[in-house]
Order: sequence, then C-alpha cells, then structure tokens
Amino acid sequence: QVQLVESGGGLVQAGGSLRLSCAASGSRFTINLMGWYRQAPGKQRELVATMTSGADTNYLDSVKGRFTVSRDNAKNTVYLQMNSLQPEDTAVYYCTARHAIRIYWGQGTQVTVSS
Repeated sequence: QVQLVESGGGLVQAGGSLRLSCAASGSRFTINLMGWYRQAPGKQRELVATMTSGADTNYLDSVKGRFTVSRDNAKNTVYLQMNSLQPEDTAVYYCTARHAIRIYWGQGTQVTVSS
C-alpha cells in the first residue's frame, strides 16, 4: 500500500554535498520510522540514518557529523543531507519506512562520490 519515491542522488566530488528526499504515499497515518540504508557493490546493506515520528535518530557511526536526517511528519517525507561526502559513501541509497508490521523500500537512488 505504501509507496516510497526517492530523489536527489547523483555524482559529486569528494567534499561535496547532496540532499536526498523520500516521500511516502498511500498512508493516512504518520509513519513511525523513516530513514535510509545503503548498499555498495559486494557489500551488505547497512543502516545510514533513521528517524522516528518522535524525532529519535539513529546514525551509522561513520556518517555522524556529516549526514543529517530530518522529516516532515505531516507529509511523511524524510530527507538526508549529506555533507563532506567521501568515495566510501558511494552506494545505492534506499529509503525505508516501517509502519505497523510492514516494512517498505524505495527503488534506490545512486550516489557516486569521485576523488
């Protein structure tokens, strides 16, 4: 029922910034948790940043201080501001939403950081 639409990925040089957006549709209720995972080639998917509707956050240690997750509860939209990007941040970034017993995923957006 819930669909997630991501935008904002692209190619950036090391030290640059990108802002990802993800809008959830199909829910009449505020989604409890929204956030971002990423998956690099040959690697496991890993949590990047999440935020609950109550504004509790969880970050991957390596992105703390560089990435900031935020959300608009009324719009069920989550954002990821990524600063000081490094080549190791290169991955497909997936929006995720957890609501009740269901977990939803976006289609992914490619982030490539060149040196």
